[in-house]
Parts: sequence; structure tokens; C-alpha cells
Amino acid sequence: MLSLTPNAVQKVEEFLSSDPETKGKSLRVGVEPGGCSGYEYAFSFDDKQSGDTELAFGSFKVVVGPQAAPFLNGCQIDYSEDATGAGFKIKNPNVKSS
Repeated sequence: MLSLTPNAVQKVEEFLSSDPETKGKSLRVGVEPGGCSGYEYAFSFDDKQSGDTELAFGSFKVVVGPQAAPFLNGCQIDYSEDATGAGFKIKNPNVKSS
């Protein structure tokens, strides 16, 4: 379905360990309507819901809802920090233009 680079796994683990409200939660990756291309990626810490796909990475799980799954199939999520900023980057082979 989707993959996370070691940098992304490390950053999510940092978020989870620094915020007590995320204890026991999974990283939810989704898509929401918006933006010029029609969709935006969304990240939150959430509980698994009925119908979610659950994937294990490091010490945490990622959940993807059934509506988002087709949009995220084959995606790679990375985290990088450089002179222009820091953040998660998504490589999606399904996107024709952005």
C-alpha cells in the first residue's frame, strides 16, 4: 500500500514520544478535497476505525481509510530538513500532475 522511509519513521516516533496525548494512537494518513490539484494529504494521530488498513512501522502503526487507500497506493512518505524548511514529502506514482 504505502511505505515510510527511515527518516519518516524516526520523525513520527519523535512526535509520538513527545506528546502524551498520542499514546496508543496510530498515524492516520489520508487525502482531503482541496488545493489546486483537487486533493491534499492529511496526517493525524487517531484510533483505527472499521474498514481501515493498518500497517506497522517501527514502534507505531499507520492507518488508512478505505476512501483514501486508492489514492495512497504505492506512495512513499519521507521526512527531510534542509535550508528551505522541514516536513513530510510524499512521492505518489499515481499523480499525473501537481
